[in-house]
Amino acid sequence: MLKIGDKAPDFLGKDECGNEIHVSDYNGKRVIIYFYPKDSTPGCTAEACSLRDGMNKLTDAGYAVIGISADSAASHARFKEKQQLNFPLIADVGKETIEAFGAWGEKRMAGRTYMGIIRTTFIIDPNGNIEHVITKVNTKEAAKQILELK
Repeated sequence: MLKIGDKAPDFLGKDECGNEIHVSDYNGKRVIIYFYPKDSTPGCTAEACSLRDGMNKLTDAGYAVIGISADSAASHARFKEKQQLNFPLIADVGKETIEAFGAWGEKRMAGRTYMGIIRTTFIIDPNGNIEHVITKVNTKEAAKQILELK
């Protein structure tokens, strides 16, 4: 997993509309890049809605938000519309960006072990470096959790 001080990969992927998203598109801003397991599941919906609802405060604090999962662009478009999300969702079906950040790994649930996306939030500084890594994400208060980092 990338750690504080590492340079973030520049190319992140394509959003739900097919637009290429790069970290360098946000030079001069802090970027919240959050990795989540699956569109429209309870925890992922809570996290996305927390960031949506906290967007004014996040923007005022100089942040931009980008969500990334391995779901398709069509799934992201439905999720974004249903939840009225106000930030891009990157469809990383090949898991290149997920793996580059180290957000893919072994998970355990209900006594079984499997590979999946590890819910992680990275804060990228205005120069493209990792400033914070949140591995214990509070899905219901994700925006507040980030704002309290400063």
